[in-house]
Amino acid sequence: MRADRVEVSWDAEKSQWLIRIQNGEEVIRRHCKTPKDADDSTLRSAAGKTVQDEGYELDPGSVTIRR
Repeated sequence: MRADRVEVSWDAEKSQWLIRIQNGEEVIRRHCKTPKDADDSTLRSAAGKTVQDEGYELDPGSVTIRR
């Protein structure tokens, strides 16, 4: 199953990156302990691993990174 949308953003409250996976109406939120100053490729890789761990497939171009 392919995730419809994946968004990575900084969660200031928890001081961690938040990976938000959306598939239809279902939304899964997972935190990632990647450093705040991580580059885009590192964040895309972390998002890909998280999406895969949740049982979804990911189109790497569909990942949105909000800083």
